[in-house]
Amino acid sequence: MFRTHILGFPRIGAGRELKFALERHWRGEHSIAELEAVGARLRARHWALQRDAGMDFVTVGDFAFYDQVANHIQLLGCEPARFSFSAEDHELSRYFTMARGVSREDGDEAGAPALEMTKWFNTNYHYLVPEFSADTDFSLNSERLFAEVEEAKNLGHAVKAVLIGPLTFLWLGKEKTAGFSRLSLLEKLLPIYQQILARLKTLGVAWVQMDEPILGLDLPSEWLRAFEPAYHHLAPAGAPILLASYFSPLGENLGLACRLPVAGLHVDAVCAPEDVPVALDWLPTHKVLSLGLIDGRNIWRADLDRALDLLRPLTSTREVWISASCSLLHVPFSLEAETGLDAELRSWLSFASEKLHELRALKRALENDPVADEMLTRSRLALQGRRESPRVHALEVQARMACLPEDIDRRKSSFPERNRMQKARFRLPLFPTTTIGSFPQTAEIRARRAAWRNGKLAQSAYEAATKDEIAHAVAVQEALDIDVLVHGEAERNDMVEYFGEQLAGFVFTANGWVQSYGSRCVKPPIIYGDVSRPKPMTVFWSHHAQSLTQRPMKGMLTGPVTILQWSFVRDDQPRAATAEQIALAIRDEVVDLEKVGIGILQIDEPAIREGLPLRREKQADYLAWATRVFRIAACGVADETQIHTHMCYSEFNDILPEIASMDADVITIETSRSDMELLQAFGNFHYPNAIGPGVYDIHSPRVPSVEEIETLLEKALTVIPAEQLWVNPDCGLKTRDWPETKAALANMVEAARRLRQKQDKTR
Repeated sequence: MFRTHILGFPRIGAGRELKFALERHWRGEHSIAELEAVGARLRARHWALQRDAGMDFVTVGDFAFYDQVANHIQLLGCEPARFSFSAEDHELSRYFTMARGVSREDGDEAGAPALEMTKWFNTNYHYLVPEFSADTDFSLNSERLFAEVEEAKNLGHAVKAVLIGPLTFLWLGKEKTAGFSRLSLLEKLLPIYQQILARLKTLGVAWVQMDEPILGLDLPSEWLRAFEPAYHHLAPAGAPILLASYFSPLGENLGLACRLPVAGLHVDAVCAPEDVPVALDWLPTHKVLSLGLIDGRNIWRADLDRALDLLRPLTSTREVWISASCSLLHVPFSLEAETGLDAELRSWLSFASEKLHELRALKRALENDPVADEMLTRSRLALQGRRESPRVHALEVQARMACLPEDIDRRKSSFPERNRMQKARFRLPLFPTTTIGSFPQTAEIRARRAAWRNGKLAQSAYEAATKDEIAHAVAVQEALDIDVLVHGEAERNDMVEYFGEQLAGFVFTANGWVQSYGSRCVKPPIIYGDVSRPKPMTVFWSHHAQSLTQRPMKGMLTGPVTILQWSFVRDDQPRAATAEQIALAIRDEVVDLEKVGIGILQIDEPAIREGLPLRREKQADYLAWATRVFRIAACGVADETQIHTHMCYSEFNDILPEIASMDADVITIETSRSDMELLQAFGNFHYPNAIGPGVYDIHSPRVPSVEEIETLLEKALTVIPAEQLWVNPDCGLKTRDWPETKAALANMVEAARRLRQKQDKTR
């Protein structure tokens, strides 16, 4: 018997309704009740889409107003005590406080930083990191999941609830107490999961999907040993459990997954096809096997014939469920709104709603339903057309790739020699201050850019207005006494989209939004063919900005790995080959910026850690090509030209030698939410080049005090020599408004000034 289901669905809505509702609520324009009503409408609509596409169950529990991990923090009753919540605080108010922090202006003298944020495994989705200590207790502390189950049941749906498994939930968190292991909390956590499972069974839930993606990691032995006793505790508690893992091969953990006392197992057959025959052999036949055959992380139409070749022999051996590889959270909502895409390209694509119909086509084909024939035929024609299309392969790009010199990824001199030349050129003070690139993208900037794109604003008027924005950003920075300036990026919609729009081999959607965190959505480009740079992309704006000031102006670029990671990438050649093509295009831009006098160039690579395979055995190959393509992009300039890079919201401790091998003169990193913990690793490693640890969190509206920033910098000085330390925010400032931006940067500059005075007194 075959059934269809999905592991999760995009929560933002077809028109980003959730994003706009959240932002209205945060501005005080919508009440909690109005926000809840938007959530209820979205859930009902998404469940109906699943039912109408023939899913045997709708998935409940994947919806979140900000983040699914934050949902579980409240569900499991482990909100950090440092927020000092009271019984009178509304659940959603507490929820958003954890996500966004508390400013001193809210009445708390010290304020409360938001929960740390980091990447969900190797995706560009960010989750809020739970905080654990020896004193952490758990309790069933939210009715939200159960209320949503009742909503779905009342609408007539068969429900499969989804939970983050107890071991993955603990793994995703961090210890706030030295010498303490969060795994020791499992004994206190399991009874709460038992209560949740029992409640779900009482509510008539057919299945519970328990997500344990950490089974795709190289786990410490004590974590692996904890799985069997944990699931023996949970097995009799409620509805049948479907254990789900994704993003990585289960590998040697597959035997453990097959042995666990659960009713079914989901295998990601897209990223780990090698797990499928082993699971078929090892998983007892009375257990359900769910096969993730439709790619939940990319937007290409599936090869349905290949999937059917795998599925057809299984018809009489066991109950098999057909699914996407992972939650569809990571792909856009629907192709329906993409009327601007040409017919050929559109025929190659499949978004979340279309993937539901691909699942239905597979099931109908297995049932010998003639309705499936039409979709199978369309799939075959689209796949053939894409393979044969002359748009995909560019002869001039292939020719350039074939004759690259061996030393294309090497600077002329070592960092100490370059550093000496750069200090002589720029004459910056100790603890130079800068920002990461963007300044507030106001409603006026966005409206003007939209009018220009739609032909309602002349090119000359658009350029004049954008130059005014750049002049304003420069003036603000000079008034604040920032040492190295940026032009503010008023002309840019997104750090990847802006470049992709100007590179050959890319195509863009009108509404292909994907949630990155909270209300933040991105619209990833689609890389369908060979990549090249037809003309300069940033030179005009950077050159103009430098003409407005005597201070150094950074040229701002997005690096090749980040452009790759934050795009939907062609799957007909190795990702490394596509990354190398992008690197050569960025290199051309770097060289042209240097020619017009831009002496400091920042090539952002926030996604380099995100692309790291979850299994150690596959990491060395990735790191070799990922660091090489950065060097290709950065190494075409003179020693006096300073190369910066920026990385944020990922764990870098385990790849520090590779980061050092990128050989950027200055690296800026996110550290404020982790209270400079990450910097300790850089100090222990003796990172050889200069470092700018982020001194305040830009994802929160909270303005840090001078003293707070000064304290963070003093922590940094315990591991980083003063001559190597830069001062900057965690990330770009496009999501903030001007008053808080000016206030925070003023405090940052003052903290750097105080630190210089202290250093002068000790010398």
